[in-house]
Amino acid sequence: MALLRDWTLALGKQVGRPAAKLQKDSGDPEVARVRAAAAAADWNTVRAVLQARPESEDRTELLWAVGETARVERWITEAVEAEPGAALPRLVAGIRYISWGWEARTSARATQVSREQFEVFHDRLRTAEQFLYEAAEREPGWSSPWYGLQTTGRGLQVGQALARRRFEATVRRDPHHLGAHIQQLQQVCDKWGGSHEEMHAFARASVLGAPGGTLLGRLVPDAHIEQWLSLPRGEDAAYMRRPEVAQSLREAAEHSYRHPDFVRRGSWNGLLNSFALAFSLVGDRDAARECFRATEGRVTESPWDYVDRDPVAAYRKHRAAAGR
Repeated sequence: MALLRDWTLALGKQVGRPAAKLQKDSGDPEVARVRAAAAAADWNTVRAVLQARPESEDRTELLWAVGETARVERWITEAVEAEPGAALPRLVAGIRYISWGWEARTSARATQVSREQFEVFHDRLRTAEQFLYEAAEREPGWSSPWYGLQTTGRGLQVGQALARRRFEATVRRDPHHLGAHIQQLQQVCDKWGGSHEEMHAFARASVLGAPGGTLLGRLVPDAHIEQWLSLPRGEDAAYMRRPEVAQSLREAAEHSYRHPDFVRRGSWNGLLNSFALAFSLVGDRDAARECFRATEGRVTESPWDYVDRDPVAAYRKHRAAAGR
């Protein structure tokens, strides 16, 4: 806690405040490198970057950088065919087909998605599952294929029991895998067949069950934001002002970014952005201001895109309200 407060005090001494800018990734230079290689259909470089990042160090961000790059599906199958015994090209193909599937579905509500879109969506997810299972067979110790299968499972609506088994398969290999926990949080929320109670219980248990300084701390604000979004106007604000909501946020903050072992690595900035919005909605201006200072103006799309189509505008509005 002292470590972060010293850091934020130092930031507070700066003249003015940092300009708010959208940050698409963690700032890891390898993300830009692997994305450029994927866009150029340079499998040798993509493979080298991914192989240099061990599974134990969570290469999820690198995989998504490749998977979200347009037209990867046009060349990745050639790499799969050229390396029949290799897991990595199959893993990349699976992640690309997940992203490509969601592109077809779009982020619209289910009632606004056509039957044709759903057919393409499900077809691509089923292809992704085939690649991911093949990757898992070739590398039984890898967590990434199972994390990918969590995502396909939610899109294909495999049900809570199978979704839970896929989550457990991921965390057996990597107990504190952030992406896996974020996927499971969505899986157990009300809109995907779970409940608010189950969602909050999962978030709290995951955070407090992890070592101090954990990035899993963001599960708690994410869960509260999820419930806030589900409520009608008036009830949403009343929910966030409940004393138990503020208390659960403070508890998670102490075990994550306020903990002495917290390190700015990986998705640390996404965690602080989530807490900044949650504390803003709660009305705790001091805690929100602390988070805004620590982000140094780096805006992540989530959770601000839930508030406004322009995440930077939403961030600026709430930062100003917090007095930062």
